[in-house]
Amino acid sequence: MAHLLLVESWVGAMGTLLPRAIADLGVEFTFLTRRPGHYPDTLPDGSPHPLRLGRAVATAETNDPAAALEAARRIDAEARIDGVLTSCDYYLPTAARIAAALGLPGPTPEAIETACDKARTRAVLDCVGVPGPRHTTASVDDPIRLRTAAELVGFPLVVKPTDLCAGMFVRRADSWLDVESAVHALRGFEINARGQRRSPVVLLEEFLAGPEFSVESWISRGNVHTVGVTDKSLGGASGFVETGHMFPADLAEGDRAKVVAAAEEAIGAVGLDHGVVHTELRLTAAGPRIIEINPRPAGNQITELIRHVSGVDLPRVAVELALGREPIVPTVPDEHRDGGRPSSAAVSMLVPTRAGVVTGIEGVDTVAADPSVVSAAFKGPGHRTTPGMDNNSYLGSVVVISPERSGARPLAERLLSSISATYGEEPAS
Repeated sequence: MAHLLLVESWVGAMGTLLPRAIADLGVEFTFLTRRPGHYPDTLPDGSPHPLRLGRAVATAETNDPAAALEAARRIDAEARIDGVLTSCDYYLPTAARIAAALGLPGPTPEAIETACDKARTRAVLDCVGVPGPRHTTASVDDPIRLRTAAELVGFPLVVKPTDLCAGMFVRRADSWLDVESAVHALRGFEINARGQRRSPVVLLEEFLAGPEFSVESWISRGNVHTVGVTDKSLGGASGFVETGHMFPADLAEGDRAKVVAAAEEAIGAVGLDHGVVHTELRLTAAGPRIIEINPRPAGNQITELIRHVSGVDLPRVAVELALGREPIVPTVPDEHRDGGRPSSAAVSMLVPTRAGVVTGIEGVDTVAADPSVVSAAFKGPGHRTTPGMDNNSYLGSVVVISPERSGARPLAERLLSSISATYGEEPAS
């Protein structure tokens, strides 16, 4: 039986989807983490969490690449490791380094490090002429440089950390006061949620007007295979919270071709030659512009939307690639076998509008009973929330399928609109 080393994980959707894919392939895994308690023991239904169903849970300081590699070597000595994988952005470089050190399949660590640093990504894309927004960097501790940088980029602009994900601390700035406010918030967040010290560098980018999409791809032997394009709805208090997705995107074929070509050019530019990639971009009046390149399967249930429509299971593809196997995936949706597949699938997320404690979420049972719904999961009473500023703030989501090419998103949005949260006040300390 093949043996995979899983280095940390997201706790959300991919925290269950990736272990499910590993199990479906008949592969065992060892889960390497610095804090086993960070992960739940069980699912909401009381069954064991998939991350707990591996060969073992091993503990090591995964924030120290040398310590993580030493732990991997010990595990490999006990039971040979055949591949290394993670779903968590903060450990992608470490997983790549371990795979390289053990002589296992994987992307080059240098390419992963470039893709995981938004400023480095911008610099590389500039060097090869991939069109992007005006941009520059500055330290959050250098107000003079920050002001010069803001004036160079021009307003409106986007203030963005170079080393966070899920839309954390991404803010639109229409004035210098907005820049100061965004940078002040970042300055107070020196350690990320996984205990890693953050870079003080902030990226200032031209605000790009236009709809946002993501291109879902996988790479084997340097060949990029694009599965399709997903569209994105944005909102929340910051305006950058992902409130929904639909696959396939409602795009004219010419625009789709431009978006795919831009993503594949960017993937090649940063040197990614192996693995699953989720590339985000906006389609502006001047053409596609890259937002970021994520060298791992998409989150927010996007891989499930793709699986429902096309039959391609990207977490499974990620596992096969990590093991050095050539993935076998459907090349086109099979519309004539087993009753056919839906033409579109979508997810809509419930984003909190205020701070407080959730006392209840109403309308879930009615929505879950709708025949178009394939999953609906929401937080329970007692969940503490803040206004939705990033993709970590969701109160739940509903996933639907539709026989119509562009029917899933309006359907998901309509169903979600019938769900509402009630709040109580945060108890005084």
